[in-house]
Amino acid sequence: MRHKPQNVREVSLFRNNRNQAVRIPVEFELPGDRALMRKEGERLIIEPKRKAGLLGLLSQWERLNETVPDIGDPAPRGEDIFG
Repeated sequence: MRHKPQNVREVSLFRNNRNQAVRIPVEFELPGDRALMRKEGERLIIEPKRKAGLLGLLSQWERLNETVPDIGDPAPRGEDIFG
């Protein structure tokens, strides 16, 4: 016997041109305007697309063709902090 989750709703499927679509009830709305969908067996899993974060942002930037000047790295001066 399969366990039936509490948060299950029957939804309408319809055609949008050549694509099949589903009406998502308001209580299941996803944030944003993009989502990821995958198929696991006979199930369709729809998840919100997360923002890329810092690494994703940096990967979109163009590489700079400039060299960084060498500013040196002087040794720290000793200081008497107890005196």
